[in-house]
Parts: sequence; C-alpha cells; structure tokens
Amino acid sequence: MVARAYTVAFEGVEARLVEVQCAVTPGLPGFAVVGLPDRAVSEARDRVRAALSALAIALPSRKITINLSPADLAKEGSHFDLPIALALLAALDIVPKDAAERTVALGELSLDGSLVPVLGALPAALAAAEADCTLLCPAQCGAEAAWVGGAQVIAARGLLDCINHFTGQTVLAPAEPGEVAGGPACRDLRDVKGQERAKRALEIAAAGRHHLLMVGTPGSGKSMLAARLPGLLPPLSAEEALETSMVHSLAGLLVEGGISRIRPFRAPHHTASTAAIVGGGKGAKPGEISLAHNGVLFLDEFPEFPRAVLETLRQPIETGDVMVARANAHIRYPCRFLLIAAANPCKCGYLSDPNRACGRAPHCGEDYLGRVSGPLLDRFDLRLEVPPVTVDELALPASGEGSDAVAERVAAARAVQAARFAGQDGVRVNADLEGTALEEIAAPDAEGKALLDRVAEKFRLSARGYHRVLRVARTIADLEGATGVAAPHVAEAVSYRVLTAA
Repeated sequence: MVARAYTVAFEGVEARLVEVQCAVTPGLPGFAVVGLPDRAVSEARDRVRAALSALAIALPSRKITINLSPADLAKEGSHFDLPIALALLAALDIVPKDAAERTVALGELSLDGSLVPVLGALPAALAAAEADCTLLCPAQCGAEAAWVGGAQVIAARGLLDCINHFTGQTVLAPAEPGEVAGGPACRDLRDVKGQERAKRALEIAAAGRHHLLMVGTPGSGKSMLAARLPGLLPPLSAEEALETSMVHSLAGLLVEGGISRIRPFRAPHHTASTAAIVGGGKGAKPGEISLAHNGVLFLDEFPEFPRAVLETLRQPIETGDVMVARANAHIRYPCRFLLIAAANPCKCGYLSDPNRACGRAPHCGEDYLGRVSGPLLDRFDLRLEVPPVTVDELALPASGEGSDAVAERVAAARAVQAARFAGQDGVRVNADLEGTALEEIAAPDAEGKALLDRVAEKFRLSARGYHRVLRVARTIADLEGATGVAAPHVAEAVSYRVLTAA
C-alpha cells in the first residue's frame, strides 16, 4: 500500500507540485529516497528518523522507499522533510491517508521534531490553492502563506502538532495573513537644493516608468535625487504586491509574513557579479533586477560596473523578464523595473571644470563613458546632465515642491494610464507601449510631428530612440492632464534625449 502527500519544487517564482509517495514493504530494513533528490533532500531520511524517534515513534523493521514524482524533476532544498514525514506517517497509519493526500506540505525538521521555516511559502500556497489542497507549513511561514487566500493554511510548530491536527486531537486554526509591512520613511525632494530640471526628470520617470541616466560631477546630488524617487511612486497594487512578494519570498526577504505595498528600491554596489545582478548561482536564485520588480533599480557609478554585467541588462529592460539559463536549470524571473543610473562625466569627475579636469580632457570623458555601450545608452528614455551646486545655492532655504505634491501628480498620471491600459496584458504604463498602440496613443499633433522628425534627422535617432521620445511625450501630456500630445510635450521629451556628455 502506497501513501501519498504533496509538496512543491521551485522553478523561479513558479511552484510545481511534487507527489511524495511512501511504500513500506517487506525486505531488508532501510530508508531510501529516490526521484532525483539533491544532497539536502537525501539527508531528509536522517532528520525524519531522528524527529520520529524524539516523538517515541519507532520505524518498522521493513524497507521504506520514498519516491518524489515526477522523477525527472530536480528536487532541491530542506523543505521536503515535512512532506516525507507526513507520507511516512500515513503509510504507518498514524495519520489518515486521505488527509495526507489532500495536503501540500513544506518545512524543515529539527532533530527534536520542531519545524524550521523555509523559503517559498507564498508560491507554495498559490500552488496549493490551484490544486485545491491545504497547505501545511512551519508556524513562522503561516502569516506569509495566508496572503494567497485561496487555500487553507495550517501552520504548525512541530511534527507533533501535525499529528494531533490530522488525528483530530488538537485541531490547529487556519493561519492569518501577516500585517502589511511598512517601509522606511521616504526622503523629501525639498532636501535637494537647486536641480529643478533633475527633479522634473524624476517626476517624469516616476509617472511613466521611464529609465533615467544622470551624468554629473561628484557631489552634484545624483544619489540624493535617486534616493528620493521612492517617495514619488504610488504604492503597489494588490496584483503588483503579490508578484513582488513571490520573488522576495524565494529570496527570504519577507519579514514575519508581512507583504509590503512599498515599491522595492535596490541599489547594488558596482562590484556586484553577473549572478548577483541578473540571477544565478546555486539554485539559480533571483538577482537584483528581479528583486527590484515593480520598483526601482539604482546603479550608482554606472560605468564602473563590469561591462559584461551592464550588457546583460539590455534584454531584461526590453522584455520585463529574464531567463537564468544554467546547465541544469532554465528559470524565468519577472524583472519589470525602473532603472536609474548615475555616472561621473569622466574618471576624475570634473570634465566640465577646466580648473579641475585632468590633462587628458576631453578624451578621458570619451573613454570613461565609452565603457557603456551605445545600445545600452539607447535604452534610457531620459538622459540628464546634473550640474554642480554652488555654495550660494546651498545657503538658500529649501525651495521647490515637496515629494507629496509631486507624488500626487504622479499618482494622477498613473491612474490615467491604468484606465487607458485596462485589460491589456503586459501593458501598465507608457513605458510598455509599443507597435500600433504606441502610434495611436502617443501620436503628436502636426507641429509636434514635424519637430520630432527634424530632431530625429539631425541627431540620427534610432527607431528605438524615436519611439522612446513618443512615450516620454505621452507621459508629459498625462502629467498635465492633456488628452493629446502637443509640440511642447515633444520638445520637453526631446530635451531629455540628447546628452552632450555622452
């Protein structure tokens, strides 16, 4: 007689159901786990045996075989401990077989029988809901898994709690979703003295999710500006929050089961490897671009990143997802992010200041920014030179609008776009527009079209550059509440396209 339980194997943010079969048959005593397990899964037999021994449950002197089906799917992680133990308990008639078969379980067992939290409870709960099963997980994972809502989530502190629950001795109450996690206080845009043009570019970038490149001397405020971008962005929608939390669950970034409505802001150091940025390593884990999904990826000292790392950004920027291909894994992660890059104009940083620039000017600037390829630069919708702030400007009181006022306009523009693209798969903001839809929605008036044609001819804009100007112009019109794209909108969009320093 074979007893069954279920668990999941992770392929990116997707959780595939795995049937855990247990057979206790006559033969030489032994405990075997088959079905392409990794080292952690193979070691589960020792943890399960010790946990059952701690509960005074003796294994029979028979051959115990655990099969993880489908057998050709790689099984990785310690979360297979609990489903293996559950299937074994069902095979020994300690828990009802039918209850085990209606359960998707995940969790690591300690030698004393307690459960240790594991990664991926949120995707596992979604898989359990699709299979119309109950999810059994460690108590620390219950609040996270309960956010799915479509499946009953039972959170146990140990294996004894699981046995008591399935046998009806002490029925565990379903887990409740965790509190909505609050993020750190957002920094105010009024803290930045001067730089009104840069603040305007940030507003446009936030409103349409347009990628922004800032080039300026050290200390001109590039990092300060980028750090204030989260305060301009609207909170995540329920759908976006679930998408983002699925990735963060696999990375172990959810705190006490709380799902945040704050858009992620990731700022990796320029020494980060390709695997750290795009994903990979052991188990093909998500990288920074996926952890920034639906949020902001800030790359300071942009030309200092290894060229190979920068070039890997070209495809994800266009498609909104990344395929992490390894010899034993092909994993797809979402990565629809807003890229903000900051760079000095040259190695010393003072190319525009003849009194401080090195003797190699202007060639030092060409060599330094030349580390970023032309095709990658072409993917920035907004390019901006950030001038240095004078001492007199620093002495002035705070001026300009605060983050709250700008955030209101951004939220209104995003609301217009949400209504415009309702029902369109894969299109949420103006930066996603392409093809015929772009030509119809962002078509400028006759004067704007003539202006854009002249600029495209003079500066030899690529087809991608031409379309990105249209997208930015559409966002500028949305910020003003205009129904159509006019020449002033096109003119402002064009002014952010041409960067003399690059």
